[in-house]
Amino acid sequence: MAAAHEVVFLLDVDNTLLDSDRVIADLMRHLDREVGHERQQHYWEIFNELRAEVGYADYLGALQRYRMEYPRDAHVLTVSSYLINYPFANRLFPESLDVIDRLRGWGEVVICSDGDVVFQPRKIERSGLFEAVGGNVLIYVHKERELPDIERRYPADHYVLVDDKLRLLTAFKQQWGDRVTTVFPRQGHYALDADIVRAYPPADLTVERIGDLLRLDREAFRPDRPAPAR
Repeated sequence: MAAAHEVVFLLDVDNTLLDSDRVIADLMRHLDREVGHERQQHYWEIFNELRAEVGYADYLGALQRYRMEYPRDAHVLTVSSYLINYPFANRLFPESLDVIDRLRGWGEVVICSDGDVVFQPRKIERSGLFEAVGGNVLIYVHKERELPDIERRYPADHYVLVDDKLRLLTAFKQQWGDRVTTVFPRQGHYALDADIVRAYPPADLTVERIGDLLRLDREAFRPDRPAPAR
């Protein structure tokens, strides 16, 4: 086992570092042009059914299922190319890379995401996030079930989890307690859904946008430590 870090920052990707809502909007417009509005809506029905089954967004898997229903629709190939070659770097939230650079000066920074085994790694690589974190990337099916594996790979005295989903922040807090500081950037449709927000306790820290983390000092991420004497 590697030596424990003082602190490890675990950063989500979708709607935390990268504006996934805009990616989805772009994909919907592309589908409208390529296959028409009715089939675009059917693709999203397939997508949501698959997400309910596997527990994460699987854009390419949904496209495979769509193809089974429309095997002669040649536009499927253009849609797959659109997804694989999408310019994800253009969809990073402002100052995302600056935040990573700042946090790397304070501890180990790790991308910790849920997703499939093809599209999610591709997204992380093409967005520049893989390089920004020095290749420290974890992709799970359900990361809230993988805390022992996270600890094994990146042992630390303290963790900081930054995620747009209060459900996941709560799950980590319930398991790690004071060993984790949860940070909630209010970005994306999950974070702005009032019903979802009311369903969970607040995070340790809440910010309006990921770039706001640049305005915090190091001690803000370690509320488990006593305040320095003055």
